[in-house]
Amino acid sequence: MKISCTKDNLFQGLAATSRVSNKHIHLPILNNVLLKADGNTIRLTSTNLEMAVVCQLRGKVEEDGEFTVPSKLFFDYVNLLPNERIDLEKEGTVLHISCKGNETRMNGMDATEFPLVPPVVGDRVFRLDIDELRLALLQVLFAVATSEARPELAGVSFSFHDPAYGKQTLTLAATDSYRLAERMLTLDAGEGTLPVKTIIPAQTLSELSRILGLFRDAVDAPQTVEIRLSDVQVVFRVGSVELTSRTIEGTYPDYQQIIPGVFKTTAVLNREALVQAVKTASLFSRTGLYDVALHIDPVSGAVRVVSNDAGRGENTAECAGVIEGEPNTITVNFRYLLDGLGAMKSDEIFFGLNDGTNPALLKPTEGSGYLYLIMPIKQ
Repeated sequence: MKISCTKDNLFQGLAATSRVSNKHIHLPILNNVLLKADGNTIRLTSTNLEMAVVCQLRGKVEEDGEFTVPSKLFFDYVNLLPNERIDLEKEGTVLHISCKGNETRMNGMDATEFPLVPPVVGDRVFRLDIDELRLALLQVLFAVATSEARPELAGVSFSFHDPAYGKQTLTLAATDSYRLAERMLTLDAGEGTLPVKTIIPAQTLSELSRILGLFRDAVDAPQTVEIRLSDVQVVFRVGSVELTSRTIEGTYPDYQQIIPGVFKTTAVLNREALVQAVKTASLFSRTGLYDVALHIDPVSGAVRVVSNDAGRGENTAECAGVIEGEPNTITVNFRYLLDGLGAMKSDEIFFGLNDGTNPALLKPTEGSGYLYLIMPIKQ
């Protein structure tokens, strides 16, 4: 194998692929990235057996071949090279790397030991805006359950459907049973019979979010993400990068039934003012419980955020707003509340509540297709 490419191209390819490789005692080859030259194509591949990332590079192929080298070491080394052409040549069990006076010989492993990454065959293909998907992932991933007790909650529900008004949509939902985050997106295009539902591991989507971030400032950044589904796998294609992952078996909980449609108390509040009040009250919340009480008073037109800790004292912070309905109170985990508020971008938010034993609903007043449900702490 003998190839050459620019430092920028190789670095971007390694940035996309290197994080998937991990330290594996029993399968050392998984620590490596596969470098393959075939015809006019140069590809980098890494996998941890749960997911795989393939990136196609622009460059010159003088001799076909393939080889694997330690992923992190290769990435760190290329990062330190000058912004010039890099020449790579396989010499036995060594990869020779040269770039404007910099020479190194990196030990590697034969490519025959590298796991095969088969293509995903599926006739369900969807496309959507890259920035919209990236924002949606940031708005839901934090609500995924960290426990493996219920495997389906360790992922994000992807529901593709075709509503009555004609536009195909994708709904992302995540819950850990204490809060629920949901975001609806409009698809640019879609192929295949709808509706389609699947559950994608949070680890895969975290990696996808990171890869999407790599393209944010690129001059020739792709504008759309392609999603291809089979019965047990999913592929995300972003420009020259493909991320393949298994999906999670099982059925996602029917969370729609717990989302309230009517409320006894509603409030429209300034988001930043509410965040400030919650952060202030959080300093006096009980350790381990992280509780703050929200007292919603339509007479005074304010929400009082109250906390009380026997050791540190108590605090009350107010947030003014437009409040309608009955006086109401709910106690919630302040960290969960701040997570939801932080995921919203509008200046004002809607807060809906029935009583202190049922979930409260938050959403931006400006339509973004996002809602956040938070369960109360029962006293």
